Amino acid sequence: MKNLKSKTFILLVSIFSVFLLVGMIAYNVSLYHSEESRLVDNIMRMENVDNRNNKFPKDNKSPMFIGLDAYKVSFDSYGNIQNIENYTDNEISKDEISNIIRNLNISKIKDTKDGFTGNLYFDKYVFSINREGNLLIVKNDITRNNLDMALISSIIIILLLECFIVIISKLLTNWLAEPVEESFEKQKNFIYDASHELKTPIAVILASAESLEKSPKEKKYLNNIKSETERMDNLVKKLLELSRTEKIHNNDLSIENLSKIVENRSLTFESLAFEQDINIESEITKDILYKCDPEQIKEVVNILVDNAIKHSEKKSTIKIKLYKEKNSIILDVINKGKEIPISEREKIFDRFYRGDKSRSRKENRYGLGLAIAKNIIENYNGKISVNCINGYTTFTIKL
Repeated sequence: MKNLKSKTFILLVSIFSVFLLVGMIAYNVSLYHSEESRLVDNIMRMENVDNRNNKFPKDNKSPMFIGLDAYKVSFDSYGNIQNIENYTDNEISKDEISNIIRNLNISKIKDTKDGFTGNLYFDKYVFSINREGNLLIVKNDITRNNLDMALISSIIIILLLECFIVIISKLLTNWLAEPVEESFEKQKNFIYDASHELKTPIAVILASAESLEKSPKEKKYLNNIKSETERMDNLVKKLLELSRTEKIHNNDLSIENLSKIVENRSLTFESLAFEQDINIESEITKDILYKCDPEQIKEVVNILVDNAIKHSEKKSTIKIKLYKEKNSIILDVINKGKEIPISEREKIFDRFYRGDKSRSRKENRYGLGLAIAKNIIENYNGKISVNCINGYTTFTIKL
């Protein structure tokens, strides 16, 4: 279980982190291309500026170059610098601009599709060569600062959100693992309870067999072996039945008259109830049809009615009701007897749960009946519940 929770946690953190990382990368790439487009646009527009004095007139300075250092350099036929135009109102000399040009790797311009090169994160200047062979240069400080701030902000956000992801993933892991953990715990309890139930008859059989070896004429040991073998056989059959009801097969389903099934099962138990001085009354709406496996529905009715008889007071009446309510089919089995404590009303549907263990053992009851009924009903997407009011216990099935 710990291994499962650990893997689930790692998987959730990985998924969330990948989405976060991809989102931040996409944002920074988009910002990079946006800044790159802006710089390329500025460089291309430099060709349209006519500035004979190498500086913009104060009353005609283009706002697109405010905050940028931009230069145009022309060369003679030998590749020497012929003229330098400064498109910004700064005090940089032509010699300094010449030094900037010498430090640029102009040969890289041939490898670029748009005639523009430079890494906006690292290069101090970006440049391009226009159709006339002039070199256009723009200083990259503002753009680089914008990109660096965006990158640093993204890293901080990633770190903060990563902490949040870890917390959320931990909570989600616990939430997702809860039903698995519960199922695993029930499975452990089931194996323990089944082993415990089988342990007693096996011990009796072994002890009786050993005693029979010493006293072959003692029939009571044979009776013990037979009795405990039958008890163990009954338990194994119940376990197999429980296993079969874990899942239904649609191929076994057909449209059945639910009213006749419940009525016939009720009549079957009348003689048993009469022996216990208990009366059975039925209120069954006629011709209620339902797609089901009739044998499974019979088993559910058998379990509920048998359970009602065993827990009813003498001279009381068991009521069996089948009716429609809106779009649902309702089956109620009501008996008068000892109320089930509120704390036990959910537990009685668990495997091997028995309220009165001493009495259950004497009657060879294993606490599997209601678990089987619950499995069957839930396979039909139905619900089974129990309620106790004024000494009356009502088991309700809603299909």
